[in-house]
This record gives sequence, C-alpha cells and structure tokens, in this order.
Amino acid sequence: MKLSHLPAQTLPREKLLARGAASLSDAELLAIILRTGMAGKNVLQMAQEVLDTCGGLAGLLHADAVQLKRIKGLGGNAKRAELLAVMELARRAVAQQMQKRTNLGSPELAMQYVQMQLGQQAQECFAVLFLDTHHRLICMETLFTGTLNQASVYPREVAARALHHQAASVMLAHNHPSGQVEPSAADRALTQRLQQALGLLDIAVLDHLIVAPGQAVSMAQQGYMPTTTMANK
Repeated sequence: MKLSHLPAQTLPREKLLARGAASLSDAELLAIILRTGMAGKNVLQMAQEVLDTCGGLAGLLHADAVQLKRIKGLGGNAKRAELLAVMELARRAVAQQMQKRTNLGSPELAMQYVQMQLGQQAQECFAVLFLDTHHRLICMETLFTGTLNQASVYPREVAARALHHQAASVMLAHNHPSGQVEPSAADRALTQRLQQALGLLDIAVLDHLIVAPGQAVSMAQQGYMPTTTMANK
C-alpha cells in the first residue's frame, strides 16, 4: 500500500507533529529521514528493511557508508550521507551528555555509551574512558584491537594516555563479538593488572565494561573489582 492511501494522521511526519516523536516506532522515525521509498516498496517498508538488515538501531549506529550502500534503495549518496550524519549526531549527543554530568554515579550511562561505540564491532576492541576528578568523561579512546589478553594490552600505553589527559580515574571497556558478555578469567586478570599499574600513578580503575550486540555488563557491579567500584563513589 502506498503511503498516500493511508489516513493523514497515521503518516509518520503528520503523526510526529501531532503526537510527538516518542509516539513513533523506529521504522517510522527512520522513514521520515529517508523521505521516499523505491519502486514496489514504500518508505515505511524500506525503513523496516534497513533496520532488519542492520540489526536494529544499534547496528545502524555502527553502519558505515560501504555497508549502507549494499542495502537496496540506499545506493544514492544523498540518503546514505543523511543517515550517517544523523547517526553521528546521536553518538555525539550521548558523549556530550556524559561530559556534562557532574558525576556518573553508576555504570548505566557509561555502558550505554560504550555499547553505542563498540557493541557492533566485528573484531575485539579495547577502549578506555578517561575521567576527571568529578567522574566526568574527558574522552574515550580505542587503544587496542584484535584478540585481547594480558600480553596484547600494554599498561604503559594506558598509563601514558591517562597522564596525557590528566585523568583522575578511568573505566576500561571492550567488546565480545561472540555475544557473550560474562567476564572471562583473562578479562579479570587483565583488569587486575591494569588496576595495579595505574594504582602506582594514583589513577583509579572504576570499572571494566564488556559489551556485545544488545548486551552489556559491568565488572564492578558483578563484584570483580572490590577495591574501587563505582558503587562506592
């Protein structure tokens, strides 16, 4: 069915203006950005296909221009550019929200941010969130990629970046492309090693976040970091 055949109040743009953005589904919001469909497929159907292909909004947030180009109907530069711009704005909005918070207080917002940045990555990535004395985010940097273990993550490099940013504390983060977020023995050993190394510089390791598509876990919440946990801050 063409959108022109639907009642005006059910069309995405009209529905948004009448009821607010929260009343729209993910596909309806995406349809407003896409604006037009293609032969044999209206814009709502096309929006849903994009979400299904990318694995939902989380996957779309991490899709690049090459991935989007493979989706039928997104071959043109204009639509792909608009989607990429909107997704980048979403990522920056979350980063800005974290930077403006006086105190993170709990890992939830940090897990949301890390999930957005690393959750859909195809290879394992190790990142560090550098925080100031009020636990506000200074920045997040991906420092290592590939299979992670104690030998592949160098404490001196993490320490050097923390000193560069004049960070008072850090949160460690990495992704598990396999989808399993339970901390492994290697994850726990690596965390302890970095805690010891950064502790010599009086830089606290508040948490180690592990994310996967649609999942995230805080090692502090699970009791793997008894010496410095966010719950104690």
